This record gives sequence, C-alpha cells and structure tokens, in this order.
Amino acid sequence: MARARSRYAPDRGLTGRMVTTMFLIGLLYVVFVGVLLAALRGSWPIILIITGGLFIAQFWFSDRIAAYGMGAREVTPEQAPELHGTIDRICALADMPKPKVAIAESDVPNAFATGRSEKTALVCATTGLLRRLEPEELEGVLAHEMSHVAHRDVAVMTIASFLGVLAGIITRIALWGGFARSRPGNDPAGILLLLIPLISAVVYAISFLLTRLLSRYRELSADRAAALLTGRPSALASALTKVSGQMARIPTEDLRKAEPYNAFYFMPAFSAKESLGRLFSSHPTLEQRLDQLSRISTDLSR
Repeated sequence: MARARSRYAPDRGLTGRMVTTMFLIGLLYVVFVGVLLAALRGSWPIILIITGGLFIAQFWFSDRIAAYGMGAREVTPEQAPELHGTIDRICALADMPKPKVAIAESDVPNAFATGRSEKTALVCATTGLLRRLEPEELEGVLAHEMSHVAHRDVAVMTIASFLGVLAGIITRIALWGGFARSRPGNDPAGILLLLIPLISAVVYAISFLLTRLLSRYRELSADRAAALLTGRPSALASALTKVSGQMARIPTEDLRKAEPYNAFYFMPAFSAKESLGRLFSSHPTLEQRLDQLSRISTDLSR
C-alpha cells in the first residue's frame, strides 16, 4: 500500500507552476532535438544516445555529485544529536520517513536537501549554520529543506535544468565533430555552423529563465510550508535575517566557492553586495521572503 502524503500544506500554485514549466521545457526539448536531427541527419543516432545518456546521468547522479561537491558528510545521532533530534521532530510533524542527515564543514551558514525522492533524500546543515542558530530557528530552516523533499523539488529542478546543459554540450559536439567533416565552401554547412549555436543560445536562455522563475516560487513555497508545519513563521524569519546578515562577514573566497551551489542552498551566497548573480538568482529576495512570513504570522495569530 502506498504511503499517505506528508502533512506539509499542499501548494496548488507550486503544482501548477511545476506542470506548466515542465510542459514548456519538454516542448522546447522536443523542438530542439528535432532541429538537431533535421540539421545533422547523419548524426541522429549519436544525438539520441548522447541526449538520453545525459538525461539519465543528470537525473540519477547530479544530486550525489552536488552533495559531494558541497562537502556533505553523513553523521549518526551520536555524532550530531541536536541535528538528528530536530529532523526527527520535523519528520514526526510531517509524517515523513527520515532522510539521511549530514553536516558540511563550512563557515558559510547554510543548509540544503538533495535526493530524487523521500527514499534517497539527504538533508545537510553546515557547521556555520549549526553554530549560529537557536534551536527554533534551526527547526524552521530544516523544515524548509524537508519541504523540498516532500514536494520532490530536487527531481523537478534537475529535469527542468537539463535542457540548458544539453544545449551547451550539443552545440560543442556539433561544432567540433559534426562540422569537422564538412568541406570548405560548403554553404549549407556554413549556415548550420551559425544556426545551431544561435538556436542553442536561445534554448538555453529560455530554459534558464523558466527554471529561475520556478525556483524562486519553489523557495517561497518551501518557506510557507515550513512556517505552517512548525507554526512559528517568526523563527524562520529570524533565521533568514540572521543568515543573510552573517553572509556579509564570510570571507569572499569562501562565498565564491559556495556560489556554484546556490540553487541548492537555503540562502544563496554572494561574493559581492551588488553581485550580478542576484539579478538572476534562483531565490527570491530577502524582503519578499520576510514579507510572506509576516503575512503568515498575521493569519496564524487570527
């Protein structure tokens, strides 16, 4: 018998946006591969093998690679009793199976969740986060991360981001391999040499914007679900404010190392106050998140 859904508050807005984004990205994927097959007729078996292989590899291994890259080290209840105890309380509240629990040795105060499903999920907190937050604040942050697990956000975002990765790789293959066999002066090949990179750039731009829009709403949805589950939106708001303020005190070199994994983190790390990354961030602004939590707190007080 299938297990009942978790007690995290359902979010029809998130579901609708996920379905719409995945449909648009899927349509984009079909058109893109169709163009490649039409343009590189002799190479279609290679294209299909590469696209299929890349998709499987990213879906099955990207979360493990990301966790390894961020230095996640699985810990036992004896090694991290407070962290395990908080996860246990959240799992009991949400009626969810317990994920793997990990700690990353980093002074950057943050947390993240990986895993395609509840069975493969891992929730990790950095040593910088554990050292700085009060128990209620830590619970809010981890409830936010567990919401990503409950809503299968990691799997959805992995699929959604795949097309952008594919566009770049296929372009390189087409440039380095597909056209290397073309004779100089072959006009159709010359046109394709310009056309395919242009199409790939457009595909990448569209998929990038779609995934960023979905990711920002996903973070707001996780804040909302965590606040409603714990009943303490003010604790999560306090954690957001504290983590955001502490980021300014982290050495720039450490923040730059963390930036590639911002899409996974509870709070993005930026190496400069006015970083260009903020413009295309996978997260909403701190003000947007705090404003939502303030409204939830008002509603709950009623």
